[in-house]
Amino acid sequence: MYQLRNFAFQWPLMLWLLILVPLLGIFYMRLLARQRRIAQRFGSLALAGAAPGRMGVLRRHGPAILLLMGLAALIVAIARPQAVIILPTRVDSIILAMDISGSMRATDVKPNRLVAAQNAAKTFIASQPSEVKIGVVSIASTAALAQSPTDKREDVIEAIDRFQLQKGTALGSGVVIALSTLLPDSGIDVDQVIFGRSSSRWPNVWKQAEKREPVPPGSNNTVAIVLLSDGVSNFGPDLAEAGKLAAERGVRVYTVGIGTAQGDTLSVDGWSVRVRLEEEALKKLANMTQGEYFQASNAGELKKIYQQLGARLTLGKGRLTEITALCVALGALLAMFAVLFSLFRFNRVL
Repeated sequence: MYQLRNFAFQWPLMLWLLILVPLLGIFYMRLLARQRRIAQRFGSLALAGAAPGRMGVLRRHGPAILLLMGLAALIVAIARPQAVIILPTRVDSIILAMDISGSMRATDVKPNRLVAAQNAAKTFIASQPSEVKIGVVSIASTAALAQSPTDKREDVIEAIDRFQLQKGTALGSGVVIALSTLLPDSGIDVDQVIFGRSSSRWPNVWKQAEKREPVPPGSNNTVAIVLLSDGVSNFGPDLAEAGKLAAERGVRVYTVGIGTAQGDTLSVDGWSVRVRLEEEALKKLANMTQGEYFQASNAGELKKIYQQLGARLTLGKGRLTEITALCVALGALLAMFAVLFSLFRFNRVL
């Protein structure tokens, strides 16, 4: 395949056939020159050539130009062109997985990270189509389904308003809970993952979940997960392993990092702790699931990000789509216009 930025051809060698277009143009001009010589020899003004002026040239040669353009479009179609096109998608259910750990009371995002996240989430909820179901997962030392996916917006907002800061952050658990909620037949043993007795049992959990046939990452356009956090995970399964489960089931995870690189100093049990935004894990999760990462350092940016997310989920991502049929249709239309033009102007097909 030959690719030129956002355009590609499955059979690029067929484009060599485009050389026929100028050759036919030269043949056409030679044919007209021969007709003029014949006209001069026999004194026929009817065959003397086109009317004078630019418009006269267009009227005389218009059918041939249209026909050559149609031929060029058909040759391009033979090469099977593809273009990156952003197509509308139909997302049926979205899970908002939100970090409610103690670090979310940091005030580097005013009034604090949690309140800013709650307000931005409400903006996002209001922007979604009424038929889209939205659920909420809260993430602390473990993760819990705060609201199952529903089209009742007031229930979702009430679930977000009930958030209370807690200790610990289990981002991997949050992704697993969101996955099992969106895809109840995904084959993930949630109890084993979330409540495993020892870390040595995690590999067995992933092995059991991976028995299902994986699909291409990002291929499931009916569901999505939006994960908001400051990026620090210190409980539960590894976030990268949870992301692998999402990728193998085609579920996109859009991650939003809230906070600043400088962070804020919090007092925890008499100790001063600096909490900063840790982006790498969130970026990795978004990349491996074909989602997207956003970073918000203030409440205004966070609201804009959620607005952008609403558009992303409606339109989806650009994908390489074959446009052969479009080129064939264009070529056929140009050829048809050439014939009609010739019939109207000269009372003959061409």
